[in-house]
Amino acid sequence: MNSESKITPSSTNSSSSKTAVSGPAEQQPIIQTFSLRKTYRTGFWMNKTVTSLQQCSVQVMPGETFGLLGPNGAGKTTLLKILLGLAKPSAGRGFLLGKPLGDRSAKQYIGYLPENAYFYDYLTGWEFLKYAAGLFQIPEKVQKRRIPELLDLVGLDRKAAKKKQMRRYSKGMLQRVGMAQALINDPKLVFLDEPMSGLDPMGRYQMREIILSLKEQGKTVFFNSHVLSDVEVICDRVAILALGELICEGTLDQLLGAKTQKYQVKGRGGKPQALANLLIDFEMQAEQWHGQLQANPQQFLSSLEQMGGTLVEMKMVRQSLEDFFIQQLRQRGIHKSR
Repeated sequence: MNSESKITPSSTNSSSSKTAVSGPAEQQPIIQTFSLRKTYRTGFWMNKTVTSLQQCSVQVMPGETFGLLGPNGAGKTTLLKILLGLAKPSAGRGFLLGKPLGDRSAKQYIGYLPENAYFYDYLTGWEFLKYAAGLFQIPEKVQKRRIPELLDLVGLDRKAAKKKQMRRYSKGMLQRVGMAQALINDPKLVFLDEPMSGLDPMGRYQMREIILSLKEQGKTVFFNSHVLSDVEVICDRVAILALGELICEGTLDQLLGAKTQKYQVKGRGGKPQALANLLIDFEMQAEQWHGQLQANPQQFLSSLEQMGGTLVEMKMVRQSLEDFFIQQLRQRGIHKSR
């Protein structure tokens, strides 16, 4: 990939980003696996086996944002390591950017942010990014422009990045530096392992905006997360992994169903007893009430007007991704905290 191209939200409409997602090559999956299996030997004599991944077949198309969900110990990190070539599968095969898994030539087009990344304590963030850029042989002239652009993108102060050693960074600052290094080579495919980990609400919002900007540029993003509300906003498709097996995969509409004829309503005034008969989970808080409507909305609005109430908000709702996730695990006898 041309190292001169920019990695900023403002470049999302550039011709270079359009080129990255056009052409016949995009018809082929950027990630494709067939029946991957990973077994480890354990025990004092190494005579026991543990299967952390089995019969795992995944397909991700270019430009997709794909979320991999699962409880602790589900095999998410194992799958990620196999895709990155950091571990070899015990069985099965796969392709990344059209190359067999583990092919070194594909790695220059990949960005990766581990969940618990190790950083060089006595380097500044700026020095670390220069080091990462050097690994990709990015010219010095390009580094001078790209590093400050990336620092701005991830919300890290340029002065702090130049002056402060990373041993003095907070968890959130380290996460931002990690995201910047994952993008230093302007990758086609970005792997993020728990990118929201350790971030405050503002940091999570900024990270979510970064991922959405990558999506606008046509980049493919594959990430693990336990923050299901963020996954629901960001992802085109999701998959749930449990006990090493892929138990479901699809778009949110496919998994959760299209928005049903249920409405969450908020309002003021009216007759509480009558409203309680019309709404599920009806609650009054100060002068405002809310609940879920399953009746005809026109009939409800007519009844509300007759009783002197005012509608503040009405929106269609469907099952949340978190509810669906827990439901899938319970159906298979898997506790949420496993």
